[in-house]
Amino acid sequence: MQRLPAPLQKIVDQFSALPGVGPKSALRMAMTLLKWPEESVRAFGRDIENLRSALHICSRCCSLADTDPCHICADPKRSREQLCLVSEWDSLVVMEESGIFKGRYLILGGLLSPLDGVDARSLEISRLESILREGEVREVILALGSTMEAEATSTYLHGLVTRAFPHVSVTRLAQGIPLGSEIKYVDRETLKQSLKYRQSL
Repeated sequence: MQRLPAPLQKIVDQFSALPGVGPKSALRMAMTLLKWPEESVRAFGRDIENLRSALHICSRCCSLADTDPCHICADPKRSREQLCLVSEWDSLVVMEESGIFKGRYLILGGLLSPLDGVDARSLEISRLESILREGEVREVILALGSTMEAEATSTYLHGLVTRAFPHVSVTRLAQGIPLGSEIKYVDRETLKQSLKYRQSL
């Protein structure tokens, strides 16, 4: 096989490092860029270069956003009485796409996994406690999926919230979600039903 020119090979290697992108797909993507008008490619490059500096972590919910606070936390129409806990940002995106939840979120930054060295100190537990101490939240909704790590995290959070904040109820999404699945992979209708018929813990 003919060796690719070095600049092209470099881009192919970088695309190949992305999740779900193999060498052939990476080459197709690189070749597509070569067919674009030069200014479009330069603009694409600038957008990638500016990505990190243009994004913020919301100081309230830990979401990725272009403002701080994010548009969800800043929205006065969102209920302050419901706080939905998700493990990662992409789970929040899926929840928002369902269109049914009108409260606020907190992204935990992962799930408890002692074997991987992820304990409670690695998660946004202090931020959760700070939000609950404000006294507005009446319900914490655990939208963490049904993996073993999600179950361990749910058990830990349930104990923490009910002990320290007895006025706050803790619920979880209904078990229409397949065992072992993550929220970000659940289809929209299943997620809507799971949220609508959530269960008390």
